[in-house]
Amino acid sequence: MLFAGIIMEENTYSVEVLGFSQTERAVLTSIFSLSARRSPKFVRHEQISKFPDMYLVDTASEQAIASFKERNAAHHAPAVLIGDNDYNIAGPILKRPMQWAKLFKAFDTVVAPPSAEPLAKSPHPAPIASLRQDEQAIPPPADRMIRDAECVLVVDDNRTVREFMKIKLAPFGFNVDYAESGEQAVELSQGKHYTCVFLDVIMPGINGYEVCKIIKSRKSARKTSVVMLTSKDTPFDKIRGMMAGCDAYLTKPVDEEKLLETIVKFLPQKVVRWG
Repeated sequence: MLFAGIIMEENTYSVEVLGFSQTERAVLTSIFSLSARRSPKFVRHEQISKFPDMYLVDTASEQAIASFKERNAAHHAPAVLIGDNDYNIAGPILKRPMQWAKLFKAFDTVVAPPSAEPLAKSPHPAPIASLRQDEQAIPPPADRMIRDAECVLVVDDNRTVREFMKIKLAPFGFNVDYAESGEQAVELSQGKHYTCVFLDVIMPGINGYEVCKIIKSRKSARKTSVVMLTSKDTPFDKIRGMMAGCDAYLTKPVDEEKLLETIVKFLPQKVVRWG
């Protein structure tokens, strides 16, 4: 299916955005770009002459509400609402500020019921009243994985952290390896190029700072981004990280919103960009 100059794949849904400030639309640009990595995918609807699969509505804008009711009078597509008042419109409603993870779950909700495989795409996906309760992300099948996926290395001696990162990275189709120690990380990075390394600071044996120095010292890894995972976030710790060559910090427990921002920043992919 051809849509807005690109090929619309199975389980790809168009979303018409109604309302929102310039700042929020900039956030939505990144969200749609990130969505291009996962399945189901959600792309911004641009064809005025055709109906979208769903709407994203700013309930703080009377014009957006009026536009939605007019556009949807005979179409009956589901909506995701952002704001405080649902105006008797069926569908998930999210409070401000917009959060990436919650918005993805809201989008998923209107195309697939909780605890089920994504439904086959229909012209008018039925809205579902409640958000998913489970935190487990369903990895996309191999045929939906992103081609030439970036390679990512997660290094942490804590199994809980590794499992968290596995769950959160799985939907985006990255080629992810895991290491439990600095020594394992050094060995893996010698034989494979990683676009990004998520690296715990405190580990038995070689600590994260030393691993970062080793990785960054290699010419072949100059374009590798190193993101430190740490429970310490003092100015001194950040200075140590900068001296070791790290590119960013994520404080543990890792916040999902911050993780998604990091993916956008350090794991670039040729995705559709919207103005």
